[in-house]
Amino acid sequence: MIDKKWNRTKLKEKSEISTASLAKLGKNANITTDVLVKICNALECDFSDIMEMVPIEETANSSEKNAED
Repeated sequence: MIDKKWNRTKLKEKSEISTASLAKLGKNANITTDVLVKICNALECDFSDIMEMVPIEETANSSEKNAED
């Protein structure tokens, strides 16, 4: 997005994703593969350019830590 000088609204328009999907992205919530495909097509990139794999145990540890705070 930075390379194309797009903001979130521009990404939503160009990728034709819903406002709900955009909100989920902002909250690091789960989204469908279809949404990821639309974003990659709009940005002319690959999945690996927009996301990373986080091991489940790291995610669980983060959740436990946040619950303690």
